[in-house]
This record gives sequence, structure tokens and C-alpha cells, in this order.
Amino acid sequence: MCGVVGVAAHEPVNQILYDALTMLQHRGQDAAGIVTLQDGRLYLRKENGMVRDVFMNRHMQRLVGKFGIGHVRYPTAGTSSSAEAQPFYVNSPYGITLAHNGNLTNAESLAKSLYQDDRRHLNTDSDSEVLLNVVAHEMQNLNKTHPTPDDIFEAVTAVYSRCEGAYGVVALITGHGLLAFRDPNGIRPLVFGERLAANGGTEYMVASESVALTGSGFSIIRDVKPGEAIFIDLNHQLHTHQCVEPKEYTPCIFEYVYFARPDSIMDNISVYKARLRMGEKLGQKILKEWGKDHDIDVVIPIPDTSRTSAMELALMMNIKYREGFMKNRYIGRTFIMPGQQQRKKSVRQKLSPVPLEFKGKNVLLVDDSIVRGTTCHEIIQMARDAGAKQVFFASAAPPVKYPNVYGIDMPVRSELIASGHTVEQVRQIIGADRLIFQDLNDLIDAVKDTKHSKVEGFDCAVFNGCYITGQINEAYLEHLQERRSETAKIGKEGMQIVSDTPVDMTGVEEM
Repeated sequence: MCGVVGVAAHEPVNQILYDALTMLQHRGQDAAGIVTLQDGRLYLRKENGMVRDVFMNRHMQRLVGKFGIGHVRYPTAGTSSSAEAQPFYVNSPYGITLAHNGNLTNAESLAKSLYQDDRRHLNTDSDSEVLLNVVAHEMQNLNKTHPTPDDIFEAVTAVYSRCEGAYGVVALITGHGLLAFRDPNGIRPLVFGERLAANGGTEYMVASESVALTGSGFSIIRDVKPGEAIFIDLNHQLHTHQCVEPKEYTPCIFEYVYFARPDSIMDNISVYKARLRMGEKLGQKILKEWGKDHDIDVVIPIPDTSRTSAMELALMMNIKYREGFMKNRYIGRTFIMPGQQQRKKSVRQKLSPVPLEFKGKNVLLVDDSIVRGTTCHEIIQMARDAGAKQVFFASAAPPVKYPNVYGIDMPVRSELIASGHTVEQVRQIIGADRLIFQDLNDLIDAVKDTKHSKVEGFDCAVFNGCYITGQINEAYLEHLQERRSETAKIGKEGMQIVSDTPVDMTGVEEM
């Protein structure tokens, strides 16, 4: 998962982009990058690390221009590598730079086609570079020195015909303007807004989450529609076009469970209210299955994502809510840390229990989800070490049983604790006295409970194995497991790290 932002302003955009990326930092802490455009030249700074570490004062001074894009990233596989930091750049045609959130499910076939048919060279294993080169090739096919917005939309329409999967994209076309587009299912989020500039003109921002806009004083216009592209030319004129007919409007439900900030509004759905409803429905299920004699003395969230759900659950069940774990703010999110051992090691550095809230009590720990089970096993043991009498565990999401192919780091079925295990077996593995998961229908109802959203459903593939885009079969998943398993990543000497789907160039003849 990554975060993207693009800005077309009447003032230098370096600070605006920096501030927006800090608002999106939760979406990726491995690398960050900014590209700005001025007088037909692009200015780039990207590197491994947090936004605050990548951009020093000297870098910011060099990022000149009133148009720009930015990206924060975490590696979907392996450890960190600055070679895969975004945005990516290609010089022909015009000079195009692109940042991408999501995952192309046909990246391997596209890479081979780009090499054999389009005569384009790929310098990394990233599907984001594949996507950039598809965009560049379709722009090249226009064969126009001065393409109009309609020409650019024609090229994007051709991109849609070639690319499968999930993507939210921002790009700069040198000498022309800022481009953004979203996959036909709307799996990955993308929203745009505007604000009034000091000179009276209109400035635009497009980003993965609404908080990036509101944090910089932009008002939300709307979400980019599935299959839609927007283009802001160098005269700050906004152009929009429905490039392909949208398929079923199905954003990723895991955005609302875990990734998005609670103060974000995505596809006209408040993440905060969705998580409140998750807690309410989970509390109702506990009362139904465990009864009123549940023996829970206190509800304690696993900070930070589950806090909203845990508060509503405690309120609904009339149980004390306490902050039992203090979080070290200087440790990254364990879920997006590459490598199982690093994830496990970081838990006790990240969280510290408050013994008074545990000693002699039956505690219900609430987390947003259980993926690998490593973190919750460590946390349950920490609760016992702090003196808890019994430790119950509740997940605000259903069991994660299937790999994700749309850009979230849960690709290997064998690493998912709920895959192939019953709830009782999972309970034993993580060491809880009781365990309960949210029902999928309740989760969908919790997120969809709004009159203002046009969402038709959600991508719930990690829970039910139904892949919205289709063409994801058992052979695809087995191939993905071979390439992305933890042991394969550890054992591959000289390994490169990919931002999204690895691209296999084996079998391509040398030119």
C-alpha cells in the first residue's frame, strides 16, 4: 500500500506536497519522493525513509515549480531498496513522471509486451514502472507534439485496455500538466479538491485520502470515479473524462478496516463512523455468542487503528474502556515492516503495557484484524506478563484467509494464520482464552451504512476469496506464492525489492 498526491498551484508546491505526504505517511514508511515541474524541467528527490528524513532544507529549495507529485511507499515484498522509490521517470515522449498506489495483476505479461512489442526497457522489477511505460507508449502513439486534453484521455483509455488490477495514479507530463486516473472498479482510493489561491485563481490537489487535502486547506470536490481520468493543464484548467465505463464500484474494504486514517472520508464514507459501527456490531456478536456472563472486566484496544472500534464496543456492552498499551511513536507500523522476524522483534519495542490495567483482570483485547498472528501472539503474552487473569481477543474484521493481489502486503496464503485453521485453532496458536471475529456481512453493513455513497459493494477478497477484477485463479495464486513467500524472499541472494507486483522477465528473448 502506498500514498500518492498531485498538486497544481499558483505558488511553489514543494511545501504543499511535503505537508500532504506527512498526512499520508501512515500508508508507507519505507520511502518517499517528490517531483516538481518548472519551465519544462522536472526536479526530483526520492530516497528511503520517512518524509521528515528524506527531505532536508537543501532538497526542498531545489524542488522548484508550481506543479508536482509525491509518493510514500512501503515494500510489498522483502526489505527496503531506494531503487524502487517513486515517482518513476521516462524521458520519451515529453518526459513523464508517475506515482502509483495499487497493483497490476497482469504486470508480467505487460512487461514482456513492452520489451518485445513496444521496444521499451524496464530498469526495475516494479509494476509501477511497467504502468509508467504503458502510459508513455500510449502517449507516444498519439504522435502529437502538442496533445490536447482529449488526446491525453484517448491515451489513458488505451492504458485501461491494457492494465488489469487496482491503481490510483498521479503523473506529470512535462510541458502539459498533471494527470490522475483510477482503476475501473475503484479498488484503490483517489480524491481531488480545490482551493482559492492568493492571486484569485484556483488550485487543485488529488490524493489517496481526503486528509491530505483538508490538511492543506483544500475543499473536497469529489472522489475520482472508477475508470475516470482528470487532467489539469498548465493554465490551471480542470478537465475530466470517463475513459471507460466503470465496472462494479467496489473499493477495498481493508482501507476502512486498517489502512486509512480515521479522519478520512473515502468514497463518501467516513472511516471513523465505519469503525464505530464495526465496534457496535462486534459487541452485539459477543453478547449473542458469549452471553451477558462474558466475564470481561475491561476492554483494551491495540493502538492505534482499533481504538475507535474498541471504544464503541465497550460503550455498547457497558464495560470499562482503558488504554492498556502505550505506543512508542518512533517505531513504524509492524504490519508494513518487511520480514517476519523484524515484525516480531518490533512489537515489544512498539508497545508497552500499563500493569495496573491488567493485573488480576479478565481483559478483552480488540484489534482491527489478525493477519499473520505474530503480533497478537506477542501482545497476548505481554498482557499475561502484565498480570492479566484471562486474555480474550476480538478482531473487528473477519478471518483473513486469502492472499491480496491488489497492493496489500498479505500475498502468501501459507503466512495467513486463518488460512487452513479453524477459529479454535487460531485461538490456540495465538494463546488467547477466547477469540471472536467479526462476521463479513456485519463488516460490509458497518462500512456501507451511509446514504451518501454510490459504492455498490466492496473488494473483500482477503476474507472470501472473490477477486473483483476476475482472472485470478488458483494457478495465479500458486505462482504468486512461489515468488512472494517469506522463505523465498529471505533465500534470494542479491534480491531486489519491489514496490508492488514482481515482474518476471524470464523467457524473453534478447533483442
